[in-house]
Amino acid sequence: MYESDITKFMREYLRQHPEELESQRKGRAIWWDKTAAERAPAPSMRHAPRAGGNEHTFEPSGGAEYTFAPDDNATLKGAE
Repeated sequence: MYESDITKFMREYLRQHPEELESQRKGRAIWWDKTAAERAPAPSMRHAPRAGGNEHTFEPSGGAEYTFAPDDNATLKGAE
């Protein structure tokens, strides 16, 4: 199996310096060995928008469908 020179160097270095393995574990624990809540805690709701009661008061802004008058010669069935 092929092993690069850098991999060989690192294996030999870690054999000669076993204290580095503990340092590696501590460093990894700082950044990676955390629960989901520790990695990304829920954001504070202090600045979240609040419902103001006007969520369902949409009024049409007057698009193209509101620019035409009702058709004068339209007849409804049964209204005659």
